[in-house]
Amino acid sequence: MHDFTTARALIAAALLTGSASAQQQPATGSVQQDYDAATALDAGKDNASALAAWEKLEPRTKQGSRSRAIVQVRRGGALFRLGRRDEALAMIRTGLAGLPTDDASLAEDRSKAHAMLGRIAADAFDYAGAAAEYAQAEKNAVVPADMLIALLGLSQAQIFTDPAAAGATLDRADAVLKTASVDNASRALFMRRRAMLHMNQGDFEVARRDGKAAVQLLGGITNRTDLLDVSARSDTAIAALLGGHEEEAREYLAYTGAGRSTKGEFSPGAQMKAPDCGGEADLRPEDVGVVEFSIGDDGTVIQATPIYASGGGEKALAFARIVQDWWWNPEQIKTLPAFYRYNMRVEMRCSTAFSRPSIGGELDSEAVAWLEGKGVTVAPDTERPGPATLAAQREALRQADAGKGAESLAALGAIQALLTNAMVPDAEKKPLATRALAIATAAGAPAPVRLNYAMTMLTADAPDLWKPGRFRRAVEPMLTDPVYARDPQARAALRLMIADRDRKRGAESEPLLRQVADDGALAANDPLKVGALVRLASLAQARGDGTAARAAFDRTGLSANQCSIMDAPPKQLSSFGANDFPTDALRWGFEGWTQLQYDVKADGSVANARTLLSYPPFVFSKAGTKMFSAARYAKTYRPDGSLGCGATTQRVNFRLPG
Repeated sequence: MHDFTTARALIAAALLTGSASAQQQPATGSVQQDYDAATALDAGKDNASALAAWEKLEPRTKQGSRSRAIVQVRRGGALFRLGRRDEALAMIRTGLAGLPTDDASLAEDRSKAHAMLGRIAADAFDYAGAAAEYAQAEKNAVVPADMLIALLGLSQAQIFTDPAAAGATLDRADAVLKTASVDNASRALFMRRRAMLHMNQGDFEVARRDGKAAVQLLGGITNRTDLLDVSARSDTAIAALLGGHEEEAREYLAYTGAGRSTKGEFSPGAQMKAPDCGGEADLRPEDVGVVEFSIGDDGTVIQATPIYASGGGEKALAFARIVQDWWWNPEQIKTLPAFYRYNMRVEMRCSTAFSRPSIGGELDSEAVAWLEGKGVTVAPDTERPGPATLAAQREALRQADAGKGAESLAALGAIQALLTNAMVPDAEKKPLATRALAIATAAGAPAPVRLNYAMTMLTADAPDLWKPGRFRRAVEPMLTDPVYARDPQARAALRLMIADRDRKRGAESEPLLRQVADDGALAANDPLKVGALVRLASLAQARGDGTAARAAFDRTGLSANQCSIMDAPPKQLSSFGANDFPTDALRWGFEGWTQLQYDVKADGSVANARTLLSYPPFVFSKAGTKMFSAARYAKTYRPDGSLGCGATTQRVNFRLPG
């Protein structure tokens, strides 16, 4: 939720309303004085001092008391504002658990706490969990500011988990906006949500209309530009481009500043790759997404947020997750003004070079196969599950519990279906997975089935596992657990998962991959062994060792003649010049780049040219694709005359002359 902090400040400042906090006080006396002082600090900008005040006050309250719970929630809020999300998560949850549920005077504290938990869940790409938390924030909201903050976050999460519900949420927001004294900048945030919703539903004309309305609320197309203007104008430009209004789109995009920095330039990052096709979200070559992100002073991505995806919410989140792993050398971006490093957007597609099987999918398949072998039918996955599917799955579990018992295999089958539903929040998945593991263990399930549930227990409700080294430290001890260490599939799955999280550090992941590839207990065509070999081929290709890459890929048994596993790619015979610069981009003064993927046929011609990454979104995609579709390469000998070089990638920079 990239504009959550901005939204909170705007909405709270714009609303002419009181606060219920005066009702939320602990006992009187010296503790009361310290409470008042901490509350005053909480309302200011010195979050470190506010945190210190709450920390000082907490031990002076009674363990398990209402007062202790209030202080813990407030302390969690200070931690949240300081960016210490892991500590904030634990503290806020502890405090919430202690707040009396029948005390209406604490509703405002509950609303703010759930809103912060929603933001933390969203930052971990648990949008289902974020939606659940924001729904609680809305339920407990007392003042319009808290209500609007909850509705803004809820609608953002629902756009990518439950679009129909997002529309209803925005309708409720409109009802609040009709009576609240809110400035136009705050109203524009909600109009932007409508534009995003319609854009992701494929209704580009309505999205374009709503985007324009948001821009007008912010003052229209002017030379005055802040980050709110940038996002609103970019929304409108993308909707216009997708709807075929290219000239209008260029105008709106020109006024975002994208591709138009006069000092420094936004060049591709040191680590900036497209996601592989396949995986947990089943990304397909035709799927396209747009992700918004900012770059910190240290070159890392501060926060990635999905804006648009043609294939649905899970695919939008998959694109955003890969962006979160991008990074730039600090020296590379220091010349780029800070303004141009915030709310940047990139067009994305998946790469077919090394399409990898889903490890989680393999474990789920093992669990389903084992259950079906026991006579238990598991409801099949649905590509875009909605509230009705989720309600039916929960009802199926209730009936299984009532009919066969809470520890039955029938209950486990119902739990399995819920665990694969993307709409189930991580906080709900953890107890379900804990229960599933207990049932599976008691029934003597094989190790991969148990691992399926153990991994869900570990990863659910753990928003910090994306941080460097955290996942490895959490998962590696499982390799010494005899249950998993003695089973070829289980130990292979664990090693692959760790290696994938360590993909930035190939030297650390390669030994794990080799252990899987050389595990004699795995069949030659075992999907996990094939997955390890594909990854080893990718690592070898990245370090320029074509022989090792080809050897690893040959062991997979796959038939693709991919460029990355050849000794050397074909030589490019044609070149490009100024005439290849798109005229509309030249007229509006855009610069940028695009990374393309294409196949080189044995006769040297190019086929299947497509954009993987492009900045600004949709500006240079067609031009880059057209350029390489007409490119010529040296002929490559193939005995069967088949593809000479597949999934070649190349980046093209578009710079204005002069």
